[in-house]
Amino acid sequence: MSIYQHIREEAFAANMLLPELNLVIFTFGNVSAADHDMGVFAIKPSGVPYEQLTPGHMVIVDFDGNVVEGELRPSSDTQTHAVLYKHWPELGGISHTHSTYGTAWAQAQQDIPIMGTTHADHTTHDIPCAPPMPDGQIQGDYEYETGFQIMNCFESRGIDHREVEMVLIGNHAPFTWGKNAQKAVYHSAVLEEMARMAYLSLQINPEAPRLKSALIKKHYERKHGAGAYYGQES
Repeated sequence: MSIYQHIREEAFAANMLLPELNLVIFTFGNVSAADHDMGVFAIKPSGVPYEQLTPGHMVIVDFDGNVVEGELRPSSDTQTHAVLYKHWPELGGISHTHSTYGTAWAQAQQDIPIMGTTHADHTTHDIPCAPPMPDGQIQGDYEYETGFQIMNCFESRGIDHREVEMVLIGNHAPFTWGKNAQKAVYHSAVLEEMARMAYLSLQINPEAPRLKSALIKKHYERKHGAGAYYGQES
């Protein structure tokens, strides 16, 4: 058995959640699972339908984007994953989808505004939309530059990627991350639901206000603050 079997299994299970949660169609999207001690991650192979996937199909790649083990070509987004893992060592999993509502906001080049308590349960910020990439970067190593496009968006806005674990790429689609691959997919599902709710809210009332600060603070801190009381004790 391969020494990378644990992350192959983790990546496979997380990838299979994407169609189950209606976050992808056909071969859209990918999830990876990282082992920072080993300096590698497992990622979905490019263009292979989900119903044909097995754990053995997952490709092992290092944080410079080099294939370490695997017979198939890794996802075309592999270099983006590699850049984020290399520069944000807290990340244990990354998920990329073209989910309908999240992608619609990305194509509109709009942040997903924090309009309700469902959003505030997960973050105190709008979900940022990184501006489209300059032509020079597009014509260069596009997927590699996408990783820096994400990081530059967070740095320029002063947003902590450990608090806001999701982003939209302008004219592209969402990326999310977490402590492991399953949590990254969870954030993909949450982003899609927040995007859908915000869209519907603005259809009902185009002048609907953002959630007021007191409710943002209350809902975020009851789940994530020092005195959090949501859920059960470990």
